[in-house]
Amino acid sequence: MARPVSIRLPLGTLERLDARATHTRIPPRTLAQRYVEEGLRMDEHPLVRFVDGPAGRRARLAGTGSDVWEVIATVRDNDGDVAASARYLGLPLGLVQAAVVYYGAHRDEIDGWLERNEREASEAQAAWLAGQAALQE
Repeated sequence: MARPVSIRLPLGTLERLDARATHTRIPPRTLAQRYVEEGLRMDEHPLVRFVDGPAGRRARLAGTGSDVWEVIATVRDNDGDVAASARYLGLPLGLVQAAVVYYGAHRDEIDGWLERNEREASEAQAAWLAGQAALQE
């Protein structure tokens, strides 16, 4: 449940927020709420940042191109072996551990990304097989 909060922001900050809101087509209030939530998460998980992409905004390990959900998928594929996952991904062990810690705190978010990826992979496989079948006719 949300409750209203009143804060004072410097004029320059408000101008930047408005400009970003216009650019992203997100209402300034919604964008400010997102920034507060993400800022708190980054304070709690300093090796996690947030990025926009074609599929949406998601948690990513700082300084890498690896999304947290991708790292967690690899850890699962390695039966929970974090060290083996780090070697496979070519990432420092500490970054993979940071992804696991973030997953523990935000499981529903990451599980949603994992489910979306599995669904899209299944759909792509089905489309490929249909195309291959069409070639055989």
